This record gives sequence, structure tokens and C-alpha cells, in this order.
Amino acid sequence: MSLNIEPGEVVALALDPAAGAAIVRSDAETILLGADDAFATLARIEREAGPRWVWWSKSTAWQLVENDIHPTRCWDLAAVHRLLYGGWRTNPAMIWAACQGLDTSGIPETAPVDLFTVVDEFDRPDEAVRHDGYLRPDWVEGAWGTNLDRLSRWAGLASEVQSWQVGRLAELADHPRATATARSESAAELLGTELQHDGLPIDTAEAERIIGGFIGPRPLDAADESAKLDARDRAVLDHLPADADFDLRNPANVKSLLRRVGIEVPDTRAWRLEQLRTQHPVVDALLTWRKAERMATTFGYTWLDENVGPDQRLRGSWSASDGASGRMTATAGLHNMPADLRPSIVAEDGFLFVRSDLGQIEPRVLASVSGDGDLALATHDDDMYAPVAERLGVEREIAKVAVLGAMYGQTTGHGAEALRGLESAYPIAMGYLYNADTAAQGGHHLRTNGGRLIRMRAGDVTEMSDRDARSRAAARGRYGRNAMIQGAAAELFKMWAVLVRARSLNLGAQIVLCLHDELLVQAPTDQAERTAEIVDDCLQEAAYRWAPTTRGPKVRFVADTSIIARWSDAK
Repeated sequence: MSLNIEPGEVVALALDPAAGAAIVRSDAETILLGADDAFATLARIEREAGPRWVWWSKSTAWQLVENDIHPTRCWDLAAVHRLLYGGWRTNPAMIWAACQGLDTSGIPETAPVDLFTVVDEFDRPDEAVRHDGYLRPDWVEGAWGTNLDRLSRWAGLASEVQSWQVGRLAELADHPRATATARSESAAELLGTELQHDGLPIDTAEAERIIGGFIGPRPLDAADESAKLDARDRAVLDHLPADADFDLRNPANVKSLLRRVGIEVPDTRAWRLEQLRTQHPVVDALLTWRKAERMATTFGYTWLDENVGPDQRLRGSWSASDGASGRMTATAGLHNMPADLRPSIVAEDGFLFVRSDLGQIEPRVLASVSGDGDLALATHDDDMYAPVAERLGVEREIAKVAVLGAMYGQTTGHGAEALRGLESAYPIAMGYLYNADTAAQGGHHLRTNGGRLIRMRAGDVTEMSDRDARSRAAARGRYGRNAMIQGAAAELFKMWAVLVRARSLNLGAQIVLCLHDELLVQAPTDQAERTAEIVDDCLQEAAYRWAPTTRGPKVRFVADTSIIARWSDAK
């Protein structure tokens, strides 16, 4: 058996722990590995050659990571399909249909056998592809992994699809970075798999202490839990007349509650109630109740029990490309954990956290993707809103609201006058947003800087009034302009993250959290300073790789990087 795989060589992999593995090289040579030695041989290939592994989905990555194999390079067919075709739903059947130019609405599904089932004379159970060109649904559902022959066929199809995807990406002439994005998106899926497998260090004793400060000690039983809930409610209702009985979990009831004490509000959003905290004691009690209620229902003792393992690691499912913007997301509260719980996120003994947060990433991305040289010059300041404010002749906060409003499509209200000034001062950047808005209003698909498709649908307007049709078009426009910036920012962030993963691996460092525009890396204490340097260096490398500047002022990207023992120590 030949294992002369070259460094970086593209090889397709189909892997099933019970059956073994099949590797298909670019010249169609197939290497079959029995179940007994599959993982040992794959580890050896990765160690000696570090090829670019091609797989259908991150389930293969999971098998590798579970066996302590951490690929250097990969090509995730599902991740690249989402890049090319938008959305977040995909599977091998959809990927193959796109490759073959087949209608995805005709993808066959497994149906139960009954009296009316017609036997297909062309059916070949050992062939992955049906006579009509679609993948057999049972293969899509896992029948490809029953023996080495099927693994070989499945890997061969993966190799075919990868070649087709490379060609399709090359056809995106207006997006020359698309192939590079495909590689980083694939690596981000692998990183998400590692994050899901390894988890985030958490001190459960500290977490329980914090939770207890909001909702009291662990309830003894269901009756005790109900009594504690009633007591929390009563702390609010006691500020009202004795006959008052409101459901605090119903926004309409809360509005009525506030009306009872003479406070009229259009809604009960937290920021609005914060402004009214001093008008009546019930408002302060209600805001305190909300924090406790969220802790009890979402981040309470049950949350700890369900998501924290015996190794003191908090685990959730990760998606490296969720929604139109393609941002990384996670379950188990990893992406919306209250700041109050951050003191419980503590580096393990012998380690420290390197925490790095991108600064003003969206307006800097706008300067880059639009090619606006004047806005690019503003990014040379640590606080780019300051030179923008000076140019517009307004206060810094007004300039910030105007810039963010332009990217989110808010053209009225606070900062509207400054927004009109932006159109004069930075016409190229504003023109970029305007063009995205106009195309989206018309139902035209968009592509981000890195080539991700953002699907837009005009919908059926025949049953709508002109007013409703205009309102929906305007909403599409706002969505489109924002998705172009959010999507590009997500691409830059993921390229940064996967570079940090690659450059810091030999130091024993490990990314433990990707949160919006923030990285949290756990590093050995004696390597923390070096890891912090790598994190900062990788941002500049990512910026160059993501959008190399060929002319005009270079856009400057900045990050606030610090070395801390616990997450809450970050300023």
C-alpha cells in the first residue's frame, strides 16, 4: 500500500469507525484502511504530509477529533456549498444535485415499503448514484459506510464534487478571494467541531454561587422550586395594590402593571425601563426580577447540569456558518451568556486566557469592501469615529450613530443629518451600501466580499397594497446592506480565528470560544505572551489574506488583546 502523499495534496476521505477508511487521491488512486488501523494510519498521514482532507460534512471531522487527529488543512464540501449557494441547510444530496445541475426539488427521499411500492428495475443498492442522477437516499443517510467498497465510492464522489466546486469558485470573477474563503470556511467548521468536542473551561462552584445570588440555593424539589418562583414574583407584585394580579411573563400584562402606577410605555424593552427606573419602585423591582428570571429559566442549575461535563467544560453545538451573514453560532448559552456569569469562566491550572476583541470591525470592513480611500484613512486612528466626526463637524457619538445607521439602513432619527453628511464625505462607501440596498429591494441575490451568496426573494406582491409592498422592499434593502457588511466581517473573523488555531497549536494553546468578534484562547502560562503576539499578528495576516490592498490607503484593523485568568477580568 502506497502512502506517498505529498504535503498539501488534496485527498478525499470517507471514514466509518466500524468499517475503516477510504482515501482517494487526485489521480484517483485509492487507499483502503481497515477498521483496526484506520485512525493510526490517518494520524501518520496527517503528521507526515498534512494533506488537504476533503470530506462531505463535519461528521468526519468529529471522528478525527475524537481520535486526537487535528488536521492542518481541509475542504468541507457542505461549508463550500453554503458559500456558493447561500443559506445554512445542506446535505450530500443537495451538494451532489448542485454539482450535477439537478433540480433540488426532485431529490428523492426514503419512503416506507408498503403494498403500493413499485420495484424500480434500475435500482442498484451498491451504487451511490441512481439511474436518474440523484444520490440514493439510503446512501445519504449512512449506507455509504457499511464496507470498504462503499467507502471507496463515497470518497470518489467527494473528490469529484471538490473538483467541481473549485471550478465553480473560479468562475466568480468578481470575487477573486472566493477560493481562499472556501478554505477558511472549511477550517472554521473544523474549529467549530473542536470547540464542540473540547468545550469551554468553567468553574461550576463559582457559577453556582453566582446563580444562587439571583435565585437562591438549588431547590430541594419541585414544590420548593415553585415556592421560590412565587417569592420572586411577589417581590414585584408587593409594590402594587393588594388586589393587583399580573402575569410578569406576559408583556401586555406588564404594560398594564406599569399603567396601574401611572407609567405609560409603548413596549417593555429593558433599555426603555432602565430610563424609568427612578419613577416608581416597581420598575427597579421588575428589572431585578427579569435578570433573576432569565438566570432561573435559561442559565440556572439545570443549565449547568445539562451542559457541563465532569471535566468542568461547558459544551454546546457549534455552527461555523449560520444565517445569511455566515457568523459562527453556538448553543448551550455559549453566545448569550450573561456578563454576570463571566467570573465563572476560569482558565485551568497552569494556563491563562488570551482574550482579543476586534475594534469597530464593521465600519472598518465597510472601508475595505467599498474601497473608499477617505474612510480607509479614518481607520488609521485607534478610534475611527473621531476623524469621521471631525470631517462631518459633529460630535463623536453622532458620527458613530450615523455610520452604524448607514450600515443598518436606519436613515431617520438621531444622526440622520450626519448621515446625509456621510453621503457627501464618503460617497464611495455610501454608494456601496446604496447599491446593495437597491439590489436587495429588487429581490436580486448578493455576494459578500468573500463570495458568500445572500439570497433575496421579492415574494408575491400581487395581494399586497402598494404601501405593504414598499415596506417589504425597504426591509429587504436594510437586510441586504447589513448582510453584506456582517457577512464580510464574519469572513474576516473566521480567517483570523483559523490562522490563530494554526499558528498557536505548537504552543499548546487552544481556542476555547469564538464570540461574535471576540476570541478566547487558553494558553500555557509560560506561552501566554507569545500566544498574545500570535493573535495580534494573525489579525494583520488575516486582513491581508482577506482583502490585500493593491492601491489607495490600507485599511487598519485593530484588536484589544489582554492576558487574563478569568473572562470577567477583560476590560
